[in-house]
This record gives sequence, structure tokens and C-alpha cells, in this order.
Amino acid sequence: MIPIDGQVVLTAKAMRAAEQVLFDGGMRETALMQRAGEAVAQSVARLAAGREVLVLCGPGNNGGDGYVAAASLRRQGLPVRVTASGEPRSESGRWARSLWEGGIETLDTAGPAPVLVDALFGTGLSRALDGSVQAALSRLASAAGLRIAVDLPSGVATDDGQLLGEVPRFDVTLALGAVKPAHLLQPAAQKMGHVRLLDIGVPVDGGTRVLAKPWLPEPNAASHKYSRGLVTIVAGAMSGASKLAATAALRAGAGYVLHLSESDGQAGHPHAIVRRDYSADALMDDRIGAIVVGPGLGRDNVARAKLGAALGSGRPLVIDGDALRLVDADALGEHIGPKILTPHGGEFTHLFGDATGAKTDQTLHAAERTGAVVVHKGADTVIAAPDGRTILCPEANAWLSTAGTGDVLAGAIGAMLAAGLEPLAAAEAGVWLHGRAARRCGRAFIADDLADALSAVRG
Repeated sequence: MIPIDGQVVLTAKAMRAAEQVLFDGGMRETALMQRAGEAVAQSVARLAAGREVLVLCGPGNNGGDGYVAAASLRRQGLPVRVTASGEPRSESGRWARSLWEGGIETLDTAGPAPVLVDALFGTGLSRALDGSVQAALSRLASAAGLRIAVDLPSGVATDDGQLLGEVPRFDVTLALGAVKPAHLLQPAAQKMGHVRLLDIGVPVDGGTRVLAKPWLPEPNAASHKYSRGLVTIVAGAMSGASKLAATAALRAGAGYVLHLSESDGQAGHPHAIVRRDYSADALMDDRIGAIVVGPGLGRDNVARAKLGAALGSGRPLVIDGDALRLVDADALGEHIGPKILTPHGGEFTHLFGDATGAKTDQTLHAAERTGAVVVHKGADTVIAAPDGRTILCPEANAWLSTAGTGDVLAGAIGAMLAAGLEPLAAAEAGVWLHGRAARRCGRAFIADDLADALSAVRG
């Protein structure tokens, strides 16, 4: 079982194409099914720890994997039972069914077991399960002490993470061959439990991957405050938000943070942050590595003028908060410097309109349209670059749903951008640091705690 950090993510269509490469090379579908089922059995045996296992098999290839796994578990001496929702529909499925030498219980009459393995339906499901199948799955899952899904929990749409009916929550999901979008996109992600990848020899490649621990810039003997990165924060009507962004930028590793505001009180503002009166000329300093504009900016004409000055500066930009309500998505392409947008769901809709399709597709289209890296925030944050590279992030800490945490993220990303990381790498590093800081804070933290925790997670 392999952790999914940094792993390639494939849609259902891309997964089928990857498997076809093996078939075109002479591998039989039954051989790949054998690999998958044996890999599942190895993982289940480790997790079951001798407890009885009930394997639920569907009529497709996912069910075939289940039959192979059940037969392998029995050979290993584990107590195993099998129940099926119907007869296998394919030749490969019938072959896998022939490997199981025990009886097969009907789904609606099967009794529970301490360990449940769901191999009913996996990648490619496009409609809700039959009501009786949903009811049986729910009943058996509720009674199990350990619930394991093969590839995906039954009832999940592979590419957009939608739930196609009632889906139980699983403790472990064993991704076969590659991570799928639904492992990370909500609402399906909350049903997965711990997702682990099983390598079954499928050649996997693509421009979408899972967030991983990034390379973070470190100072050396030649470093000074400007070489580590100067981040300029453009303040507005609510200076508390911009101060949070400034603190986060400094805590994330920036060498110099400049907070520009018409009226900058001292309360809650680290003395290490340089405070100056705002002027558009201050944004033209060649030493600036990144400008963060938007946190607490306001939405009046003064705010519009500040945003316009930031856009006109040509400096690398992080555009967040109120600035996302003011900026014209189609005009962003006119800004010649690197830029990162950090909208939450409401801001994304305001900027790009109501969108359909998977969150991954929505975010990628937004990046292509604006020429910016887009960090589409949420419990299932998606990061996309205009060149098609996309990063899916594991489920976020629910305690991040408090005021100011987005300002902290903007500051952290600004520090990474100012340090010289290219925009996608800067966005990934900022999101990773933000998530780690939230984990360190535990429960019921506030944004100030989150910003301060960034220093500790740099190690």
C-alpha cells in the first residue's frame, strides 16, 4: 500500500487508456485482474488481522477483482465469505468467479462480517446503484468493524467526486493502478477514509497529481533579506486581514514584508513587518518579489485604484479576497508578470460564472482563461496552471472554516512566490504549508494561530 502524495491522478477514460497499453502489448485482461485481486488480498490480509472477511462482488471488473481477492484470502487461511449482486457479465469476470470455490450468498440475505470488502462497482460508474443494493451495502457496512473499498466506494462518480446515491463511509480505499479524481474531490472524498495506492503495473502518466511535500527555499550563508524575498501587502479598509497576510508571509520565510496602508495601527502587528503609507509608486520597487492584493482591500473606487496599480506594476501577484470581486477575468491576461488567484467557491463563481463539470476541469479552464495559476480553495482545493498541470489536495482540516485563514494562505503563497518559485510551485508550497500548520494547530484555532504556526512547519 503506497501513500498517494505526489501520485498521478487519472480519470476513468485515462485509466482505461493506460490499461489498454498493456493489452496492446499482449497482456490478457484476466492477467491484470489477477494482479489487482492479489494486490487487494495482500492488503486486506494485513488489515483484517485474522478476522472474518466478507467480499461483496459486482457484475463487472471490480467484482472480478473481488473474486480473485477472496480466493487468494482463502488460500492464505483467512475466513472468507462472498456475496454477489449478480452474475459476472464479462468473460474475465466469469473466469475470476471460477477461482472462488466456496458458496456465494445473495446480497439481500448475507449476514455481516467484522471486515467488509466492497468490490461491487469501481471506476466508471455513471448511475446510482439499485435501491436494494444500496440498502444491503449500507446494512453490511454499518455492521462491520473495518470497511475497505476496492478502487472506489460503490456509488461514487470517478471523475467529479459526486455521490450517485447513498454511500457508506469507508475506513480504507485501495486505489488500483492510479489515484482517481474522486479520491480527492468532495463530496466523495469524505467517504474514502485512508486512500492507499496499489501498484498493479499499469503505465501511469499525466499532468494531474496529488499534492506532495514540496521543495521549500532555505537561506544559506550568502542570503539576505531581499534575496529571501520581499513581499508587499496592499492594505485596504479592513487592515486586520492584510496584517494576517503580512504575518503569514514573514512566518512562511519571506526576508522582508512591507505593509502599505493609509492608516496602520500597531495592535497585533509584529514589529518585524515594515509599515509605510500606501502609494502606487511604492509598488514599482524592483526589489519586490511578490505583491499580495485583496485581503481586506474593500470594494470601492479606492480599492479599484489600488488593484489597478498592482496590476500595472508588472510584479508577481497574489490576488485574493476583495480583489477577486473587482478584477476582470479576461483583463488579467494583460498583466505581464506571474500571477496566482486564490478564490474560494463564491469568489470563483463571481469571477468565472456558474460552471458545470468537475472542479478540476473548472479550475483548469479558469487558469487557461486568465493566464494565472488558480488555487480553487475548499475542502478539496484544486490548483491549476495555464499549461494544464493540475494538483489535487487531500481533504482539508475542517477547522480552517474560520475568518482569516484565506488571508494566511495568500501571505504564505506570496512568500513562496517572492522567494523565486515559479507560480505553480509557489501555490503548491503555500497550500502545503497552510495545511500542515492547520494540522499542528489542532482544533478550534484562529487565523492568528495559523499564521504563527507556519514558522514551526518550515522544519
